[in-house]
Amino acid sequence: MVAASPHRGEFPVARRPDIVLHADAPIHLPEEPTQARRFGKTRTALSTAVLEDYAELIADLLAANGEARPTDIARRLGVSHATAIKTIARLKREGLATARPYRGVFLTEAGEALAARVRARHRTVVDLLLAVGVPPEAAEQDAEGLEHHVSDATLAAFSRFLRARKG
Repeated sequence: MVAASPHRGEFPVARRPDIVLHADAPIHLPEEPTQARRFGKTRTALSTAVLEDYAELIADLLAANGEARPTDIARRLGVSHATAIKTIARLKREGLATARPYRGVFLTEAGEALAARVRARHRTVVDLLLAVGVPPEAAEQDAEGLEHHVSDATLAAFSRFLRARKG
């Protein structure tokens, strides 16, 4: 349910009377090549995010259980078994994973490196969100999406900010 806005030029956010977005903010369209490049990076990040999530989960399952079975992966990611199998096949094609009959999925060196990078990105994003007052559960949830889309430059800025806060 969306409540009526008390102010002209503003629109409310559903069920969040404490947040008001300004609809009359000026619009600045970037040049077409710049905008196309930005959207292209987003599309690539969306495609890569799936592989990153799988690599990170496989690494976690291997560390916790000694194995990462497609059934467990599917359940934990909330996808069908068929979807998990297709994505695992993609990980294998990309040289990030191997599979052994009746033994599950294992990461290659490249897959382990990817999982470690994603985990570090995740931790940095969570730490930043916590530092600005986001509740822990929301920070973990939001980091799942943000970790795949922030640039290395943005991530480095997050890290500098966090280091400056500690020091």
